[in-house]
Amino acid sequence: MDTSVPRPGDREFSNGDFYCGEVKGLLPHGKGKYAWLDGTIYEGDWDEGKISGKGTLLWSSGTKYEGDFSGGYLHGVGTMTSPDESVYSGAWRMNVRHGLGRKEYCNSDLYDGSWKEGLQDGRGSYSWTNGNRYIGNWKKGKMCGRGVMRWANGDLFDGFWLNGSRHGSGVYKFADGCLYFGTWSNGLKDGKGVFYPAGSKHPSLKKWCRSLEYDDTGKFVLSRTSSVNVEELRNLSSVTRSLSVKTSASGTAKNSGRISDRFQDVNLRTSDGDFTCHGPSSKSARSSGPGQSEGQDKNRIVYEREYMQGVLIRETITSSVDKSHKIRPPNLPKECRSRTLATFLKGDHNYYLMLNLQLGIRYTVGKITPVPRREVRSSDFGKKARTVMFFPSDGSNFTPPHKSIDFSWKDYCPMVFRNLREMFKLDAAEYMMSICGDDGLTEISSPGKSGSIFYLSHDDRFVIKTLKKSELQVLLRMLPRYYGHVGEHENTLITKFFGVHRITLKWGKKVRFVVMGNMFCTELKIHRRYDLKGSSHGRFTEKIKIQEKTTLKDLDLAYEFHMDKLLREALFKQIYLDCAFLESLHIIDYSLLLGLHFRAPGQLNDILEPPNAISDQESVSSVDVGLAQEISIPPKGLLLVTHEPNSVNTAPGPHIRGSTLRAFSVGEQEVDLILPGTARLRVQLGVNMPAQAHHKLIEDKEESATIELFEVYDVVVYMGIIDILQEYNTKKKVEHKCKSLQYDPMTISVTEPTIYSKRFVDFLHKVFPEER
Repeated sequence: MDTSVPRPGDREFSNGDFYCGEVKGLLPHGKGKYAWLDGTIYEGDWDEGKISGKGTLLWSSGTKYEGDFSGGYLHGVGTMTSPDESVYSGAWRMNVRHGLGRKEYCNSDLYDGSWKEGLQDGRGSYSWTNGNRYIGNWKKGKMCGRGVMRWANGDLFDGFWLNGSRHGSGVYKFADGCLYFGTWSNGLKDGKGVFYPAGSKHPSLKKWCRSLEYDDTGKFVLSRTSSVNVEELRNLSSVTRSLSVKTSASGTAKNSGRISDRFQDVNLRTSDGDFTCHGPSSKSARSSGPGQSEGQDKNRIVYEREYMQGVLIRETITSSVDKSHKIRPPNLPKECRSRTLATFLKGDHNYYLMLNLQLGIRYTVGKITPVPRREVRSSDFGKKARTVMFFPSDGSNFTPPHKSIDFSWKDYCPMVFRNLREMFKLDAAEYMMSICGDDGLTEISSPGKSGSIFYLSHDDRFVIKTLKKSELQVLLRMLPRYYGHVGEHENTLITKFFGVHRITLKWGKKVRFVVMGNMFCTELKIHRRYDLKGSSHGRFTEKIKIQEKTTLKDLDLAYEFHMDKLLREALFKQIYLDCAFLESLHIIDYSLLLGLHFRAPGQLNDILEPPNAISDQESVSSVDVGLAQEISIPPKGLLLVTHEPNSVNTAPGPHIRGSTLRAFSVGEQEVDLILPGTARLRVQLGVNMPAQAHHKLIEDKEESATIELFEVYDVVVYMGIIDILQEYNTKKKVEHKCKSLQYDPMTISVTEPTIYSKRFVDFLHKVFPEER
């Protein structure tokens, strides 16, 4: 009998299942109906025993799917109706929602937009039954990236989101006409901003929105791609029958088996808006000054504000018509000062250089990753351990065509850095996507006098720094011992290097780069950062030059940090080891880069506006005096608990490596840090380390005028040793450097760099004093 032609047939299986329809041989093929013993029924197309084509599947639970199938999976375009009456219509891939789709939830909420692996991901619109609506970007089921939220009461926020909360730059427009331009962190106002009362003149919202050319983290991106078009999001059409299906070639395969009805919906929650008092909080902000009319107040007065963790810590009054008062999105990078390399890297040159860097790193990592891992050899550090490749714009047999200019690429010690990346627990694919993705790189101004140019990856994980030829030579000379040191000490605080490269442009200009980990890659906002050398010579920052992200110096530091006994012991044990390593290489002039995240005490709200204030000026004065004299407020907001690996985010990062630290306060056990309203964080050396910051009582209170409001703060500390590429290998060079740093008068007798490490460590003992 010819079994190649489908024929009608009924068959009852021994397990109780039943099939009625066309078959090919012994397999269902063509149109047919299959009923499982548990009551699940499918009716539609078959292909040699597999559900494939169009059909209807009805589960015993009452869930119904009608649409495309492929190889036994829901795959294509279809509609699923659940027993709770929620309905999804759109694209599917391997049994999960993936592509464009529209879902009506059982509570009448509605999402229309892009899905990925069953969760909202990409551009989309969500409407709540209470009248709230969000239009913008999503990631893994949460609002993430640029988006607009309009609440039912008329309030509107246009800006950046992270994990469902406002995070980054944005503008909040209140229903009564008030506006606030500023920055948020995890849903709370955090940083500087400008508040415009109702009726006052303010910048155009359209102009503001066009200026927000940021990436998903709220940082300005140096790329030629335009920002998200919010108006385009408003026109997202409903899913129709002509909806195209886009299947990612890199999608992971699902477990085989009969289709299950276990489809989970994301549980979305959002606040009803920022309903805190958005008007001025002090008497000075609520009343007009002498000789001013109410109309003038509405048109002229605006308020510059600064928040910390949602708490208003400073407010000044200015005029909205003052020409010197310019409103622009916060955190835009300042223009770099005139430098030799910076002068060269302007405009198209800078853009092409970044493209070349991304092309080269993609080529380097892609070539070395498939090579089987092995231990490094002495030849892997030598002069011949380099890969050179020419990248013509038209492409070649080994390189793809590109839109940049022709360039030559040199990769130094590829096997060594490949092993270092694995040692630092970096996945090759994530490394390439972070640096070489479509989001571009951010240029940041140099914090020092080196003249180097810095780039930041779009996800903040990596810093790319230009090197001088002498710095490159020092790094390559120290690389064998550096490799051994970081391999032996997993908690090292020394800068983590991931690759060293050189680009030669077609007219001969050579630019050298090193890729490093960014120790300030954290979900917490870094409120203050310091570069500490243990010297007093020129180690201060002029007050007028201090901005929100300025890196301050030794004399600017007005705190002592008190931390758990075991945490401090682990810190100084590693500092001694790292300094001894740098001594052995005759390296001095390195720094401890210190980042601080301040936790604003909740009691601050109660004393921002003291009762019975007599006048505007007296009200402000009372606040300042009250804060300066308050020393008895108990620190809150930080809690050490026993480490629970399954409860913390242990995803490896460029600055996270090594064991979890132990704390004396919890019985010498490994600990996590609990931050109310934030997360459970893994405590490691130099990462997420809790401490109390005690303000030093000194006459110079420059810093206290900008952030100190109390004698004691709770802080989370981040730190690492940087600037290790300057070698002093002769007595004369060491003596000259020590004199320039104004150390002891006896520095003329110094013969080796031990004097630097001793002074450096002694200074840190004062910064992190031992508890008595």
